Amino acid sequence: MLVDSRARKFSYLRLSLTEACNFSCRYCLPEGYAPRDPGLPSELSLAEVRNLLLGFESAGFSKVRFTGGEPTLRKDLTEIIAFAASLPGFKYRALTTNGWNLRREAPAYRLAGLQGLNVSVDSLDADRFRKLTGRDRLNEILDGIDQALGLGFDSIKLNAVLHREHARDELDLFLNYVKTRPVTVRFIELMKTGKGGAYREAHYLSSGEMRLELLRQGWRPVERPDSGGPALELSHPEFQGRIGLIAPHAEGFCSSCNRLRVSSTGALRLCLFGDGNHDLREFFQSPEKARGLPERLANLLQLKAPSHRLLEGDTGNLGGFSEIGG
Repeated sequence: MLVDSRARKFSYLRLSLTEACNFSCRYCLPEGYAPRDPGLPSELSLAEVRNLLLGFESAGFSKVRFTGGEPTLRKDLTEIIAFAASLPGFKYRALTTNGWNLRREAPAYRLAGLQGLNVSVDSLDADRFRKLTGRDRLNEILDGIDQALGLGFDSIKLNAVLHREHARDELDLFLNYVKTRPVTVRFIELMKTGKGGAYREAHYLSSGEMRLELLRQGWRPVERPDSGGPALELSHPEFQGRIGLIAPHAEGFCSSCNRLRVSSTGALRLCLFGDGNHDLREFFQSPEKARGLPERLANLLQLKAPSHRLLEGDTGNLGGFSEIGG
C-alpha cells in the first residue's frame, strides 16, 4: 500500500468520469454546465479508464468511487463498473450521482458489480430541491433510491449540503426519512471554492450545531473504522438509518486521508483544496504502461501536504466541485 510522508496509507481512488452535469446546483454550477473548449484535453476513453484501473489496482488500491460532474452521463458507465468488478484488487466499487436516472439504471449498475451508492439529495422539500438544483425531479430520485434499497447494495447514502436558512427544517424531514430506511444521510458543510466563496459566506452553517441537536435527541456517535472516511456517523435505536456529518474545517480532518482523486482527463489531484494537478495520462495508454503507475504515485505522494489550508482562506486552485467530484 502506498504511503505519504506522514505515513498515511492510500487505498481509495475517486475517479471523475466527466465534468459534465445535467443539474445546476446553486453551490456548484449555478449557471449550468458549459461544454468544454474543444481545444482542451478530451475525457478519458473507455480503454484509458480500464488501464487506469489496472494501474491503481497494481498500486494496492482496493476501493474506487466513480464521480463527476454527473458520472451517469457516460454511456459506458456500466462497462466501467463491470471492468472494475472484474479486478480482484478492487474489493469495493461505489458511485456518487445526482440520481436523475437511478430508477431506470440501478438494476444494471448492481448487476455489473456496483456495491455502494451515494445520491446527492440536498432537500426533501420538492420546491426547495428545485430551487437548489434547477431540476424538479425529487420524487423520481426518491423512487430510484427506494428501488435501489431492494437490490442488495452494501451501502446507500444520501448527501445533503447544509444551508443555514433551512437546516432545521431539513433535519426534521431527513430524520423522518431514515426512521424506516436503512440509509445514511450525510450533512456536508458548504466548502469554499474559487467560484463559490460568496455563496458559502451567505449560507454556511457549522455542522457542530446539528451535532448538538442530534445528541440532545438521543443520537450517539458510531465508532469510526480505521479505513472509514471523514464523516462522523450517529445512530439511534429507534431509527433504521443513520445521520452523518462532514466538517472539512474541523481540526484533524486531514489526518486520516486515504484517497487520491483523478480528473476526467487523467490528472491526479493530491488534495481537493491543493494547487496544481499532475498529468498521469501517459500511463493509461496501454496495460504495459500502466505497470509504471505505482512508482509514479509513490513519488508524487511525497509532495502531498499535511493538510488543506481552508482555515487560512486558501482553497487552492479548485474552481468548482464539478471539476473533480468533491
